[in-house]
Amino acid sequence: MRDPLSVLTDAFTGFLFGKVETTRLPVRTSTGQAQAVYLPTAAPGLGDSGVIIGREVYSGKGYIYDPFQLYGQQLPAPHWLVLGESGNGKSALEKTYVLRQLRFRDRQVVVLDAQGEDGVGEWNLIAEELGITPIRLDPAAALDMGIRLNPLDPAITTTGQLALLRTIIEVALGHGLDERSGFALKVAHAYVNETIVDRQPVLTDIVEQLRHPEPESAEAMNVDLDDVRAWGLDVALVLDRLVDGDLRGMFDGPTTVGIDLDAPLIVFDLSHIDRNSIAMPILMAIVGVWLEHTWIRPDRKKRIFLVEEAWHIINSPFVAQLFQRLLKFGRRLGLSFVAVVHHLSDVVDGAAAKEAAAILKMASTRTIYAQKADEARATGRVIGLPRWAVEIIPTLTPGIAVWDVNGNVQVVKHLITETERPLVFTDRAMTESSLDHQADDALRAAELEAEERAAAFVEQHLGDYDSSSTVA
Repeated sequence: MRDPLSVLTDAFTGFLFGKVETTRLPVRTSTGQAQAVYLPTAAPGLGDSGVIIGREVYSGKGYIYDPFQLYGQQLPAPHWLVLGESGNGKSALEKTYVLRQLRFRDRQVVVLDAQGEDGVGEWNLIAEELGITPIRLDPAAALDMGIRLNPLDPAITTTGQLALLRTIIEVALGHGLDERSGFALKVAHAYVNETIVDRQPVLTDIVEQLRHPEPESAEAMNVDLDDVRAWGLDVALVLDRLVDGDLRGMFDGPTTVGIDLDAPLIVFDLSHIDRNSIAMPILMAIVGVWLEHTWIRPDRKKRIFLVEEAWHIINSPFVAQLFQRLLKFGRRLGLSFVAVVHHLSDVVDGAAAKEAAAILKMASTRTIYAQKADEARATGRVIGLPRWAVEIIPTLTPGIAVWDVNGNVQVVKHLITETERPLVFTDRAMTESSLDHQADDALRAAELEAEERAAAFVEQHLGDYDSSSTVA
């Protein structure tokens, strides 16, 4: 019981100064428990200009990404690497991203489509919807007036032609050309370009010149003619495979007339090529250089070059060197290179580790879908992900990925509209209505479970987040 003097003092003080607030002891708590007090707090986004990807899992904010808008300010390079095991949403992301980019009138996209079923590539349905005919490279169809791309097309500079010929040969041989073989190739290429002026030179001309070099070629270097012929023998045998071997028909004639390089979407359908054969990296090298010299132009268009099964590029030292130059050159002309790879170990542990590291360094945007724990840790070490992101990658469900945009790391749920859905999910199972509903229900349940698990994870590991978050 309070003494009379204290009661009198409080009454007098209240009469003079008003009611006195109750003094309470301070409360000590953890950031994990106190985070509910700051519900409107979220990490800064990437701006509000560009393509809508979906929404951030933790804050619920819309997630907008566009390398052309971010380049020079938040991005040092507009190139993008997409990682993750099959069945987690990489393909759906690529397709909706391209469809949404094409809503802008100054966008143009080239896709190297290495997958497919029922005799057509995976992008065939989207191409048909846009009124585009895919450029289908098929050794069987090539013999019956199919599509041809000529490595000696006059649209490619002579320097580019020689570089492309060297790359084709080096990829097929599995090692670099020695000086003598390189000399024989250079001499044959120069002679063909100088003497054939009434038509497009073709690979058959190069093979013939390697087999029967001109005496002037030997005299210029003061060597015997038989030596020049011997130096070019291996080169001739490799190129003969493109002329009269299993790859004949696709590259041994003039470039097919009518290929529309001004279309908003250009799809190279490579689904008829064995993905594990030497043909795939050779194809990608030829297509890459051909596009560099015929497609990328200083016309203020923003171009996207999307490559599925990109390990065929990055895992070959010779092809990787060509694309590395393409990326450096294309960046000045508004080119965004998108490489889709299943496992980073396919790249960093391959024969082109040095070249792969250089290309990965140029990819300032990295999107990682679900991976096994060991793969996630390896990926985190290579591209420098924070610990919380590495730990959450194995728990991700389809459609949800970790996005690292030059150090801005978010967990993003990719959203697909009802209009896009039939174009994105092209599997036979998705064409049957009953399975459609089952798949949708399963996906929604998985997304809800993932969000709940992600929220619990954040609450447990809040201390790993950057403290510089801002009010949304």
